[in-house]
Amino acid sequence: MAFAGFPAEAFAFYEGLEADNSRTYWTAHKDVYDTCVRGPMGELAAELAPLVRAEPKVFRPHRDVRFSKDKSPYKTHQGAFFEVSSGVGYYLHVDAGGLFTAAGFYAHSREQTARFRAAVDAPATGVELEKIVRTLTRHGFEPGGDRVKTRPRGCPPDHPRLTLMRHEALTAGRRHAAGPELEGRTSFDLVRTDWRRLRPLVDWVETNVGPFDLT
Repeated sequence: MAFAGFPAEAFAFYEGLEADNSRTYWTAHKDVYDTCVRGPMGELAAELAPLVRAEPKVFRPHRDVRFSKDKSPYKTHQGAFFEVSSGVGYYLHVDAGGLFTAAGFYAHSREQTARFRAAVDAPATGVELEKIVRTLTRHGFEPGGDRVKTRPRGCPPDHPRLTLMRHEALTAGRRHAAGPELEGRTSFDLVRTDWRRLRPLVDWVETNVGPFDLT
């Protein structure tokens, strides 16, 4: 079945889940989750996969609470990740507020971070990444990803790209507010457009950072 959008009930479902993150609420509204959230997300993922040449991973709705102080049993969003290389790829999720799109490298190894910082430090590749991030920012994307609070060991305080050097991983994402635009086919176009704009970032990471292990 072709993706037709996320119905208004999907956003209302997550509003309710944020207010009552309990098994009682989940059980009473599971049919809404299956029909209005999980179903459309699966349809959207199937259509997006050929565009990025990556198989989607649609995440489970249950939280892993084993090592968390927050014992809320359910995630308050439904996400999907399209991995093009180890920890590198495209992401989206739907929640009470609307739709979030992003891309970059997420899970990272020490070797990946070292390669990333070496590429940021080098004038040619570092300036190229600066331009990519600047362009994305103009289009409403916000840089994200794990980063150190001060600066990496050995990095001078006056480094011209200190903000990027702080990153251990780098992503960029933007939000689209819930409303009629997301309730129809237009939401597919929004994701496709965002991911096209994010492709230079993904390409830069694939070229200059690479997967967990290059051997």
